[in-house]
Amino acid sequence: MFDYRKVRSLFPSLPVDAERGLVYLDNTATTQTVGSVIKAVEEGYLHFKANVHRGVHSLSQEATARMEETRRSIRKYINAASEEEIIFTSGATESINLVASSLGRLIPEGSEIILTVMEHHANIVPWQLLQEWKDVKIRVVGINDRGELDLEQYKSLFNSSTAIAAFCHVSNVLGTVNPVKEMVRIAKDRGVYTLIDGAQGPGHVPVDVSEIGCDFYAFSAHKMYGPTGVGVLYGRHELLEKMPPYQGGGEMIKSVSFEKTTFAELPFKFEAGTPNFVDLAAYKDAVDFLESDDFAGAEEYELSLLHQATEGLRREVPGLRIFGEADHKSAILSFLIGDAHPYDVGMLLDGLGIAVRTGHHCAQPLMDSLGIPGTVRAGFACYNTPEEVDRFVKAVVRVSKILRQ
Repeated sequence: MFDYRKVRSLFPSLPVDAERGLVYLDNTATTQTVGSVIKAVEEGYLHFKANVHRGVHSLSQEATARMEETRRSIRKYINAASEEEIIFTSGATESINLVASSLGRLIPEGSEIILTVMEHHANIVPWQLLQEWKDVKIRVVGINDRGELDLEQYKSLFNSSTAIAAFCHVSNVLGTVNPVKEMVRIAKDRGVYTLIDGAQGPGHVPVDVSEIGCDFYAFSAHKMYGPTGVGVLYGRHELLEKMPPYQGGGEMIKSVSFEKTTFAELPFKFEAGTPNFVDLAAYKDAVDFLESDDFAGAEEYELSLLHQATEGLRREVPGLRIFGEADHKSAILSFLIGDAHPYDVGMLLDGLGIAVRTGHHCAQPLMDSLGIPGTVRAGFACYNTPEEVDRFVKAVVRVSKILRQ
C-alpha cells in the first residue's frame, strides 16, 4: 500500500504556501524537491565546492566522485549499457538540441525527420533550426480523438529519406503514454535513428532504455523531484562516438593547439565547461528516492488521483471538456470549461488556492490541431493527496458556477 502521507513528509516545501494551504498541481511543469536533495545541495555548497575533474587536491576529487556517482546511479536507473552513455546537460531541452545539432551534421541533405503533433516545442524547434542550414524535411504524425498517436500513419511516413524519428514518451498535455518500444522497433527495422523526449517519463512511468531500444533518451531532473538546471541525454555508445561535439571549450578536450584540437573520451566529449556539479551530485538523492521502497507503487497511486479527479469533474462540472483519454496515460488532466478561456479559469483557481498550469503548454501545434487556444492542466505527483483532489474538484465546480453567472 503506497503511503502518501509518509512520502509527503519527505518534501519540506509542502504545503508550498502554508498560509493559503496551496494545493500544488503544476507537477507536469516542475515537481517539488525531495528533502534529501535540498540537504545534499546545501552540503555541496558548504563542504564540497571545488571544480571537478581537473583538480589534484582532495576537495576537487571528492566533488568529482560525488558527481560521477550520480552518473552511475542514472545509468542503473534507466538501464543503460555504460556510464559513457550518460551525458549531463542542463535539461531535456539542451539534450534534444545536442542531438539535433550534432547528429544533424551527420545525416545527408534531403533527409526527412518524423515528429508527432503532440510534441513539446523543445522537440520541434531544434529540428526547425536544423532546417535553417540543411535541406531536411519535417513530417508529422497525427492523433485520434482519444489523443493517441496514429500508428498506421506513423508507419506510412517512413521512406528511403527518413533519417530520424523523434517523439515524446508521455505527452505533457494529453498525458498519453506512447508505445515507444513499438515505435522504436518500427524505426529500427527501417534503419532510422530514434530520439525520445522523456521529460514526462522518469518519476512517473518505468524507463528502461535497453528494453525500449532507442538511440537517444532525454530528460530533466526538476521533473523528477530533483534540482533545477540539470538534465541527462542517454545516447547509444557507437552513435555518440561518431557524433561531433555540440559545444567547444574546457573539459571536452584531450589536447589543444592553434593547428588542431583532439577531443576527450565519452562522456566528457559532450560536456564542455564547468558543469553544475553541486546540483548534479545532489541529483543522485532524487534517483535514490525514486528507487526506494517509499516510492514503490507511486505510479498506480498517481493514476488513482487522476481517476478521482476525472470522475469528480465529469460528475460535477457542466460543459467540461477533457483532452486526452487514451487507454494508457500518465496522471495529467487537461480540460476546459465550456468556452471559458483557460487563463480565466486558472486565475480563479489560484484565488481558491489551487495551482494549475494554463495555456498552450509549449505545444501550440497540438492546440491548433485540437482547435483550442490552450487548456487548464492539473498534473498529479506522488505527494498529492485524495483530500487535495477533493479541494481541486470543489474549486473547479465553484469556478464553473462563477463563470455561468
